[in-house]
Order: sequence, then structure tokens, then C-alpha cells
Amino acid sequence: MEQQRRVGAYGVCRGSDGRVLLVRGSALCPCPGVWQLPGGGIEHAEHPAHAVVREFAEETGLTVEVTALRAVLADVTTFRDVGVAVHTDRLVFDVVARGGRPRPEPAGGTDELGWFTTAEAGQMPLMPFTAELLGLPASPLPSDLPRAVATEPEPSADRRQRFGAYGLVTDPAGRVLLTMIADGYPGAGRWHLPGGGTDHGEQPVSALLRELVEESGQLGRVVELIGVDNLHNPAALGPEGRPLDWHGVRVVYRVAVDVPTEARVTELAGGSTARAAWFTPEQLAGLPLTELTALTLTPTEDRP
Repeated sequence: MEQQRRVGAYGVCRGSDGRVLLVRGSALCPCPGVWQLPGGGIEHAEHPAHAVVREFAEETGLTVEVTALRAVLADVTTFRDVGVAVHTDRLVFDVVARGGRPRPEPAGGTDELGWFTTAEAGQMPLMPFTAELLGLPASPLPSDLPRAVATEPEPSADRRQRFGAYGLVTDPAGRVLLTMIADGYPGAGRWHLPGGGTDHGEQPVSALLRELVEESGQLGRVVELIGVDNLHNPAALGPEGRPLDWHGVRVVYRVAVDVPTEARVTELAGGSTARAAWFTPEQLAGLPLTELTALTLTPTEDRP
């Protein structure tokens, strides 16, 4: 079965009475008649927060402001008739409506919208990720639902979008765990946050904890979701040595290692990690850091 990957951004928007805004898929979408949080695919080079604002305007007619990153999750939808399994990484934001008039998407992927209490939403067919975000039981979609893979242009061989999960990893002594990027990879010689790309069908948290073991031999637990980073490099160097238009969407978690050991790179790391080491806060000064690492280690109040 062919495996495809997508990254989407969605929003939880509540009215003054606490009802949540949902949209219903039209006959043009992969799951017609099913309700979900407004949102959709992130375009190449687009920041996820900008994507959810755009999607709300297109699908609901509302202008929204992003207030927080609520959750990140992944799911796989299988289209057996065409032999395709689509893995979607979903970034869900809290948003507030600032203007506009609610209306469905004209000739688009949604044919109805409405404000619902949680109990009311529980009586309707929901996309599993939406049910999960609303604290409702997630049920599989009906087997007889007419579904089709959304038609999208084939991505260029020189254009890539990648989703990854990374961690600000600390131990009880307050040390920070970093990994050095190996020669031959973008950022070689710089210290990076542990983590990496997720596999097809893998949840972000599971991927991060797997990468933590592979890159440093540490067992950790995820404490909280910190935020999302968007990297667009239109002239990255690809694995074949040719320019690559690279778009990376990277979520960052706070991770605790309660029983730290000597950091060692395992063979499962795949060669992209040269070293792993623990650093005290004082030792971090002067280290060559990747942009993501430097930003994550900078206190919020000191960021531009």
C-alpha cells in the first residue's frame, strides 16, 4: 500500500457561551458528511499558525487570532479502494474570532458549519482527532462512508516537507542533553536538540522518545508541549548534493530524564548524530548551537 504524508493545522474556536465551532465535510472532501475542527493542510513554507488563520478564513469566513498551541497528534486514514494510507500530522491551536461572518466554504471542502456543545458534538459523526480534542470517545469512521484521497499536485522532487519532534531534555541536576550533528548533514558540527522525523503511523511523542534512546541512550518522559518551529530553507543541500527546497515543521516538548546515564549514540541513530552529551547551564555558553536549539534555550522574556 502506498504511504503518503501530510501536515495540517486546525483550530479550537469557542463562542462566548463555550460552544465550539465545527465544519462538515462536503462531497468534495475525503470524508463527506463528517464534522471536524476547522483547518487543513499546511502549504509549502507556510508557518502552521499562519495556515490555521488562512484555513479559518477559507472554511468559515472568520478572521481568527492564534492564542496558543493546544496539542499535536497524528493519525492514519486508509483508502483501500486506491491502495493509499495517508498519515496526517495535526497541529491544533486555540484561536479567538476577531471578525468576519460565519459561512461555509464556497464550492470547497466544507458545506456546513455550526456551534455545538460537547454533548451535541458527541451525537454527530466526528473525525477521530476532533473527538479526541473535545474529550469524546473516538470512533472509527463508518466503513460504508464514500471516501477518496484528496487530489493534490505531485510534490517536486526538489521540494520536501518534513515533520519532526524534538525535546528540551533535562535531568534532576538541571543539565541539558544535546546532540551534535554529524558531518555530511545540514548543520554539521552544531549542537542540536535530541529528536528527529516521525515515521509513518507514529505519534510525535513516541517518535521523540524513540529518538532520545537512539541518539543518546536515555529513557525520558514528556512533561509538556513547548511550541512549534517552522524552518524554510529554499537552498538546502539535499542528500544527492543538489539544492533542495526544504520545509521543516518541528514541534518541541519539555522532556525529563529522571535517571540519567552517560550519553551514548547508538547504531540505530542512523549516522546523523556524531555525539551526545550532558551540559550544565554554564557549559552551554559558547557552544555552536543550531537555530532551534538557541531559540529553545533562550528564556521567553529575552526572545525578540
